[in-house]
Amino acid sequence: MLHGQAGARAVDLGATDLYALNVLELSGPMTPGELGARTGLTTGPTTRLVDRLEEAGYVRRVPVPGDRRKITVELVETPAELDRVLAPARRRVGEIIAGYQPEQRELLFDYFRRAADAFFDATEELRAD
Repeated sequence: MLHGQAGARAVDLGATDLYALNVLELSGPMTPGELGARTGLTTGPTTRLVDRLEEAGYVRRVPVPGDRRKITVELVETPAELDRVLAPARRRVGEIIAGYQPEQRELLFDYFRRAADAFFDATEELRAD
């Protein structure tokens, strides 16, 4: 969390903005509603988030074919400055992962996928209470 906040500050983004960019990078284009659900934001703050990211040139709104009212939000590309700021941590984590055998990496990636799903489900349960 601390690295994300420091990285966001280094490129004049808020921590939620950087988190949203990571969500889009990992999951691909999604509707603003899906992005809001993944970032924990309601409709108004999600709209402002997308506005900020679009104005900064990080994302674009793309109409959904066949539904004039619906759009998806997609990354334009990762700006060089953001890549520069995040590269050291990504490199270090990559070096750690490279130290594992292929079957160990499969186990790690399986764990992280399943743990992410578990955290998402538990978050939904907390929101429902």
